[in-house]
Amino acid sequence: MTSLIERLPAVRGRYTEDADLAKTTWFRCGGPAEVLFRPADADDLVEFLATRPADVPVTVIGVGSNLLIRDGGVPGVVIRLARGFTEVTLEEGDRLRAGAGALDLNVALTAQQAGLTDLEFFSGIPGTVGGALRMNAGAYGGEIKDVLVEAEAVDPFGKRHRLDAAAMGFSYRRSEVPAGWIFLSALLQARKGDPASIAQRMADIRKSREETQPTRARTGGSTFKNPEGHPGALRAWQLIDKAGCRGLRIGDAMVSDKHCNFLINTGAATATDIETLGEEVRRRVFETSGIRLDWEIRRIGVPSQSGPSAIVETGETA
Repeated sequence: MTSLIERLPAVRGRYTEDADLAKTTWFRCGGPAEVLFRPADADDLVEFLATRPADVPVTVIGVGSNLLIRDGGVPGVVIRLARGFTEVTLEEGDRLRAGAGALDLNVALTAQQAGLTDLEFFSGIPGTVGGALRMNAGAYGGEIKDVLVEAEAVDPFGKRHRLDAAAMGFSYRRSEVPAGWIFLSALLQARKGDPASIAQRMADIRKSREETQPTRARTGGSTFKNPEGHPGALRAWQLIDKAGCRGLRIGDAMVSDKHCNFLINTGAATATDIETLGEEVRRRVFETSGIRLDWEIRRIGVPSQSGPSAIVETGETA
């Protein structure tokens, strides 16, 4: 029987069969990719999409900061945008162009070094520009929709598209761009600012994150979106805390004591443990508040056949 990798087109980048994805995610768990593809650059990715077999599923990932890969792994080709997609450059008119694989932090640092403001909030987002475009990422009073001039993307057939901010269809933690499109880069608008003030703002963001979030833990960042459509509703972490979930555990998966909208892997948690814990949190929040929390963390892949560990109660009440 012909293997998947034998059916794929020749590329300038690199294919890896049965690639370990656990080490690429911040949770440090999950199953393998059937084939992992690291394109050399945008042209290599475009050519791959234009010539791949139509029946081969494609999934794109960044640095795995807001991602849970299920234990059964990911069928088809997983594309990871790394070298060739990480450059951040200055353009005329106080603008920056960032590759989809560029770290959000590097966007903020490049702007700071150039004396440009309005992009400091990127330093509080643990991910890449491509992920920020997909989910309209934001933090500390800013969202990518506020500064986006245009994004470049490629569709599943290898055709490139340029999208202005209006065409992105941004709303809270989402865009309307078709799920199969892969972002290549973003053009961002900044303003001239005071370098000292910019540096201070970034330092304040870093301090706030370290004081309020489990930044040194194996985590996927904010787990659930803040609820919409509920006037006067509490934020997600407040609902979770009120439901008595702070410190709740399934195996080595745990609701953070420091910030209970973060799930953490305290040791050898499986993706099944983490996802099951998240669903238990959602159940308890709905039971106590009538509000169904929506996942903010992206979950991909095939579930494991084995079940999760047992729930360990916190011993606390709401």
